[in-house]
Amino acid sequence: MTINRRHILQGLGAAFSLAGCAPPVRPLRVGSIVFPGYEPLFLARELGWLPADQVRLFELMSNTDTLRALAVGQLDAAQLTLDEFLTAVHDGVELRIVNVLDLSEGADAVLAHPRLPAGAPLAGKRIAVEESAAGAVMLTSFLQAQQLQPEQLQRIPSTLVESVELLRRGEVDLVVSAEPWITQLEGLGARRLFDSRAIPWRIVDVLAVRSDALPLHAGHLATALKAHFDALAHWQRQPEDAARRTAPRLQLPPKQVANALRGLRQPDAATARRWLSPGSPLLERTLTLQTVMLKAGLLRQPRELADLFDTRYLPT
Repeated sequence: MTINRRHILQGLGAAFSLAGCAPPVRPLRVGSIVFPGYEPLFLARELGWLPADQVRLFELMSNTDTLRALAVGQLDAAQLTLDEFLTAVHDGVELRIVNVLDLSEGADAVLAHPRLPAGAPLAGKRIAVEESAAGAVMLTSFLQAQQLQPEQLQRIPSTLVESVELLRRGEVDLVVSAEPWITQLEGLGARRLFDSRAIPWRIVDVLAVRSDALPLHAGHLATALKAHFDALAHWQRQPEDAARRTAPRLQLPPKQVANALRGLRQPDAATARRWLSPGSPLLERTLTLQTVMLKAGLLRQPRELADLFDTRYLPT
């Protein structure tokens, strides 16, 4: 069934309108796409650790949709890549990072169709890539690694879901993808040419919250963060149960869920606090990422970033 982005956002808006009838302090509204690193909150909801009257999760088709809903106030918070966070902030959305969800260490990749011989010239090939900041960062890094100019590849805009079918039908030669779709693509015989291990700390996932939502939802946010880390602990203690519960959302057999997580480094609360504290390496990496995005034309001008990290709501 084809899902129309306009219908998704209209339905999201309707859900938010209904929320206006709730008690004065409505639930914290958190947006997310399907991605293994974002699953702990959904697992917490499945386990009953995320009260619906405190936190409501909304799944969207792409982070482009998530950013749009966040910008207009239909969402209070969102699970995003760090580059998408920077894009939103530079577009004037006042946000704070309150948690580091994961570092991509192979969970984002460029894959080749199995018919493309190893070492074959890539100039002129068709590459499927999502119109998102993460897609742009991966594509730019891949082009640099291959010493190619952007005009040497035929860019085919697509969502991560659509790109699997494009490769299956042989309509593209290369795909910029992320888990869990990488696992699906490798199941079709696609092979990795490049992944995020080559660009450490370049793709980081965070929980970002609108600044104007923080005073109203401090308690709800603390509940959400505790649930996130409790779910991570459950995943470590009972991986088979966690895989069974998350497999339907990831559209993978339970036995393949572990593969979808293999390229992610997911910090515990103490590590997340350390990474978000003043003087941490994450701030340096964020500044470096801002510079990369400025040079690539993804951002217009630099801005101060030191005030964008907030550790107050993390569990102690």
